[in-house]
Amino acid sequence: MTNDLAALMKQAQDDDPLRALHATTALRREIERLEAVQVRRARVAGLAWSQIADAIGVSKQAVHKKYGRQ
Repeated sequence: MTNDLAALMKQAQDDDPLRALHATTALRREIERLEAVQVRRARVAGLAWSQIADAIGVSKQAVHKKYGRQ
């Protein structure tokens, strides 16, 4: 996965705007997936929504709305 992310980072800086956009979109999807995994792990570990929100840098309501009912 690390190699994939590194390759996407390199492609996101490509001179070809379409190639860079595709890579940037793929990076965003992967980051969203990773964040969801970490939020799920944090909840399983017993962390409060407010702690998770602080770590992500959003409000408690925002993080609960995004991840609370999955």
